[in-house]
Amino acid sequence: MAKLYFYYAAMNAGKSTTLLQSSFNYRERGMNTMLFTSALDERFGKDAITSRIGVKADAHTFDDTTDMFAYIESRAAAEGTNCVFIDEAHFLSRPQVLSLTRVADELGIPILCYGLRTDFQGQLFEGSAALLALSDELNELKTICDCGRKAIMNLRLDEQGEPVKEGAQTDIGGNDKYIALCRRHFMQKVGSIT
Repeated sequence: MAKLYFYYAAMNAGKSTTLLQSSFNYRERGMNTMLFTSALDERFGKDAITSRIGVKADAHTFDDTTDMFAYIESRAAAEGTNCVFIDEAHFLSRPQVLSLTRVADELGIPILCYGLRTDFQGQLFEGSAALLALSDELNELKTICDCGRKAIMNLRLDEQGEPVKEGAQTDIGGNDKYIALCRRHFMQKVGSIT
């Protein structure tokens, strides 16, 4: 029975690297994988998943209009897809996550999603909330705060390196805009969250 998996973490935990390694493991054994990433993140170019350590692979992109079930179903049989990998899965909508449950349940293709759990204000992303609720298996990938404790929060920084407390949920960036912190140090930086 195929399952829906959600691998979540704070920024800089190696989510994309882990995804690319897992896809490589499938392909090394003669199996085909289908990779997706959000169309919102074009920092390293379009139609590719790129890790911070330089590993890269071509990928399909999704946006808020993508019917994940129809897209995967239309290509999976012809391509002999054995597993689907989704990077930046926090950008999925709830209907898209429900669509992915259908891929696992009806098409029998495992779906491995990788993404953030929360935004810079400690709020769940829509896709993450749906994945936390509907996934067969949840796996936390870990990274560390400057103090050495497990980092679970994403602190957004402005151009001067000061904490950002308000704004749009999505502001694409990497180390230039975000740092992963433990809750204690996150709260010290932002004061409080609601």
